[in-house]
Amino acid sequence: MRVVPDYSAINRANWDERVPAHVASRDYAVERFARDPSFLSGVVSFDRPRLGDVRGLRGVHLQCHIGTDTVSLARLGARMTGLDFSGPAVAAARKLAAAAGADADFVEADVYEAPVVLGSGEFDLVYTGVGALCWLPSVGRWAAVVASLLRPGGRLFIREGHPMLWALDDALSDELVVAYPYFEQVRPVVYDSELTYVETDVRFSATRAAVWNHGLGEIIGALFAEGMRITAFEEHDSVPWNALPGQMERGSDGEWRLAEQPSRLAASYTLQAEKAVRTGQAASSRTGRAARRPGPGSSPARESPSKGGSRLHGGESSGRRVVRASSRRTFAAVTKTFRSRHDRRESITFPHAELGGAHHSRVGERLPECWSGLMA
Repeated sequence: MRVVPDYSAINRANWDERVPAHVASRDYAVERFARDPSFLSGVVSFDRPRLGDVRGLRGVHLQCHIGTDTVSLARLGARMTGLDFSGPAVAAARKLAAAAGADADFVEADVYEAPVVLGSGEFDLVYTGVGALCWLPSVGRWAAVVASLLRPGGRLFIREGHPMLWALDDALSDELVVAYPYFEQVRPVVYDSELTYVETDVRFSATRAAVWNHGLGEIIGALFAEGMRITAFEEHDSVPWNALPGQMERGSDGEWRLAEQPSRLAASYTLQAEKAVRTGQAASSRTGRAARRPGPGSSPARESPSKGGSRLHGGESSGRRVVRASSRRTFAAVTKTFRSRHDRRESITFPHAELGGAHHSRVGERLPECWSGLMA
């Protein structure tokens, strides 16, 4: 590992060069969006039961890359804005949206500048797809961006590669070996590869990339610190790309899992969180959401990895409240409770209006009961 003075410039050059190969790859299925108006990306299709009804919501997709997930969410009825730091990626996303006839616009900007560029409190939904957080040096700054973008009562939806997966050595084809940091570090891990994660014969000249891992506790704790409430969390044994070549096989659902004993590895997770509604804001927030949703008979709005090649997938503050001390004490107490009651596991059901009823979430198979107070 070595310090990278300007990680953003290095990573932008890496992504800029790979855009044409990604657009041409069958893995992104760009041409199918124009041919089939009902087609959705594999990432969005996987989480569609968890997304619930997004019709009429104003959403932003952070680190959207070439926009396939953004367009898919627009096809489900959300009014989407995609944001990415790569100019060529944004240009490709705009072209895709036009060809697909999708209600989506795209903005070129660094994700940390999103509240400045897009405005604070403007969105009902912040969406982040697979392979996004690993390109960011600070998950705390990211959580502040999410909280700033959301309206009170708005929600975050993220499907991401599991930090345990990011910590494994993907160069090995016969065993699982932890080779990289699980927790966030100040200095990035720097990789050099002429490959990418989609099937292509192209070899690239912008080969360096700087990446960071973020532990689950760091991600969840950062959201707590910004006043977000976790409403759903589920780990999966699969990812939408071949993250460990030689050790994974593709299933009928298009997802990749370990060929032998896939239950050994949590490969990805889906997390949802909601921005708290302060006293006095509840009525106005409910009224605003009702006004934005189409009524009966109306027409709804019209409707992503690469550390050393195949490993990393995906695209690319303001208003932070001073609640860190109490949030850290709360999270520390919960962590202590979690550890002391490790083997007492009971299922928890979380009501979520956007999901049309109760939604069951789990860590592994079930969430320990001591988490219920945080998600109430």
